Amino acid sequence: MRSKDFSWRYSLPATLLLLSPFDLLASLGMDMYLPVVPFMADALGSGAGTIQLTLTAYLVLLGAGQLLFGPLSDRLGRRPVLLGGGIAYIAASFGLTVVSSPELFLSFRVLQACGASACLVSTFATVRDIYSGREESNVIYGLLGSMLAMVPAIGPLLGALVDAWLGWRAIFGLLGMAMIGAVIAAWRLWPETRRHRTADLQWSQLLTPVKHLNFWLYTLCYSAGMGSFFVFFSTAPWLMMGRQGLSQLSFSLLFATVAIAMMATARIMGRLIPRWGSLKTLRVGMGCLMAGALLLAVGETLAPVSVLGFIAPMWLVGVGIATAVSVAPNAALRGFDHIAGTATAVYFCLGGLLLGIFGTLIITLLSTGTTWPIIAYCLILATAVLCLSCINPNRRHLSQEEHDALALQGTDSAQSVHDHD
Repeated sequence: MRSKDFSWRYSLPATLLLLSPFDLLASLGMDMYLPVVPFMADALGSGAGTIQLTLTAYLVLLGAGQLLFGPLSDRLGRRPVLLGGGIAYIAASFGLTVVSSPELFLSFRVLQACGASACLVSTFATVRDIYSGREESNVIYGLLGSMLAMVPAIGPLLGALVDAWLGWRAIFGLLGMAMIGAVIAAWRLWPETRRHRTADLQWSQLLTPVKHLNFWLYTLCYSAGMGSFFVFFSTAPWLMMGRQGLSQLSFSLLFATVAIAMMATARIMGRLIPRWGSLKTLRVGMGCLMAGALLLAVGETLAPVSVLGFIAPMWLVGVGIATAVSVAPNAALRGFDHIAGTATAVYFCLGGLLLGIFGTLIITLLSTGTTWPIIAYCLILATAVLCLSCINPNRRHLSQEEHDALALQGTDSAQSVHDHD
């Protein structure tokens, strides 16, 4: 479908209703089965490391897939990438309900992550297509972001309830059925929104952001924040339902309190970042991660089975996570407006790879039945970010000359492709 003359005829609430299921289902694929993680190893006849890999692979591919699906949606259009991703997600979800081999289970998780990544890319690209330069863009981005922030709070609770009523495999069946409804609605109602054919992806554009200290600083900040949450939700089921003996429902409710702390902080940061500036906000976030990690170390040493001794420091870590994730994207991508799509894909890809590699390494080396993986990740990554921020604080933004040179380079590249066409 050609999009040159497309007309998006839906109101803002209708648009949100059409787009948000893809956003939510991509995230629920990660959080909804956390309460059953400790029991899946026995069910699949595998070790804890394989189950951990199903979490790691999903998170990493959710970010890394944007390097493929972002440019693909620019070339082919939003609609085919969205529908293809939705169909892949459906096939993988139903496959997960029946497989008993750990290798096949991991394979379907990879396919599910790729489908979720394609859906996320297409959804946010569509929002840019429709609302670029309009006030509604801030509203819908804010609403979609708020929905995503709610998923860690409600996802584990939903998963625990579904497991109690229907068994853990029904979690994936429910995700698949929900995606069927979303895909049918999109097939009937979602027009192509890509207005113009874009230039072929240039490898030089992929390398442009990584040449700048500012980009690495805030990408590592994102990895420190999201990676801390990744290590938390990877180890929390084993720790809270294993060592501390909590039920699935109790675990889900306590897990939600950390997510709520993150949501509240994210809302506050929207007002504080312009007042504090990016660099100060980054340092505050890293300080919260380190302070929370030190309190966790005290609790691990003095009261290892105390639920409050674990969850209260995690509220402070949650504040640090939300602060880091709130400040990182805009600060990392500042100065790359002419290659915004590519720079965004590189940012999420590198951030996901860094947190996936370091997080998995720390979880593998340290016991998942303790808080030491969370402590180690928070302290190591936050220290690295703070050290990098002190190397040359005056270079926290691209200079005007660099910005102009990059913009000119992007313009020349686009013009050469246009002339070739």
